[in-house]
Amino acid sequence: MNELLEKKIIIFRLGEEEFGVPVEQVKSIEKVQSITRVPGTAPYITGVLNLRGVITPVIDLRARFELGAYEKTEYTRMIVVSVNEIEAGLIADAANDVMDIHSDQIEPSPEVAGIIKTDYISGVVKLNKRLIIMLDLEEVLMSASGLADPAFGA
Repeated sequence: MNELLEKKIIIFRLGEEEFGVPVEQVKSIEKVQSITRVPGTAPYITGVLNLRGVITPVIDLRARFELGAYEKTEYTRMIVVSVNEIEAGLIADAANDVMDIHSDQIEPSPEVAGIIKTDYISGVVKLNKRLIIMLDLEEVLMSASGLADPAFGA
């Protein structure tokens, strides 16, 4: 009996690259709201916002992966994620798809130079001519200095 697990992933874009995260780690996808800058945080931590009564840190993924800071457009979205009781908003150029994949479609992370640090990549999915980089959100959030700080609700 074939034990392939089907997974749903949210696909979002940073520049020309497509990234995926497991749908079970995504709480919501929002338009980018007013963000309050917090002095002394890392440059990729855009600030915090009050999201339905919860103070949520916001990470600019473009800055986090050294792809340049984001520029807000009508397509810019904040993907609110929760991993190991850490909640954060991740700013992406666009969140454009939900897709079903099978576990055997996820290939190990290649040694890729120049896209993002491979520590943050849990694997890649090849679909036709598309290459979707699967992010390890636990690594992204835990390595973001300050997000494990009690001031950010972790």
